[in-house]
Amino acid sequence: MTELLHEALLPPNLLPTGLLVFVLLYWLTVLVGVLDFRTIDLDTDHYMDTGHHVDGHHEVGNGGVAWLNQALAFFNLGRVPLMIFLSFVVLPLWIGSILLNYTLGNTALVPGLLLLLPLLLGSLLAAKFLTLPFVHLFTAMQAGHDAGTQPLGKVCTVLLPTTAYRLGQASVPVVTGSPLVLNVHAASPTANLSKGDTALVIDYDATRRCYLIEPYEIV
Repeated sequence: MTELLHEALLPPNLLPTGLLVFVLLYWLTVLVGVLDFRTIDLDTDHYMDTGHHVDGHHEVGNGGVAWLNQALAFFNLGRVPLMIFLSFVVLPLWIGSILLNYTLGNTALVPGLLLLLPLLLGSLLAAKFLTLPFVHLFTAMQAGHDAGTQPLGKVCTVLLPTTAYRLGQASVPVVTGSPLVLNVHAASPTANLSKGDTALVIDYDATRRCYLIEPYEIV
């Protein structure tokens, strides 16, 4: 264990080790309920537009956007949450970096960074296949959600604090079965909903893939 820690902290392995620590800390905050696992996610729907505008001009044409969208879909990004995909990239990257640098006897930073390029490519391909079960899982979950109770117009209870700019969670009771747990944003830019607050589900934001809620007092 001591030897593994020593290898992990060598200069060529510092970057993969730092990424692994970040991923572990993120999942720890998810486990204790501070963050939702979709708090850090990739808005792939944003790239479905015809292009990005800067100062009124197109920066990316249709071909560039289509290529980017195909690349994201190839690696299952958008079909699984970003942090799940990143976790399956970082772990093989970290293991591969330690094993390769140890085998080559490399302790220098620059050669280690050069080795990261092929290791990253291999890790991306590995993550594509490792996330396939999650693609089927989230597809089934979404299909079940679409076929189930629609939460629009229903009263919900806030589980994780939310604003118009901060993703939170809320639960909607159903007649049978467990409550629906929704990813939510406050509909109003000035609203600040805390855990335990009552709110009303008023709309669905397809771009951010979340529901919009507003404060609601039950009389």
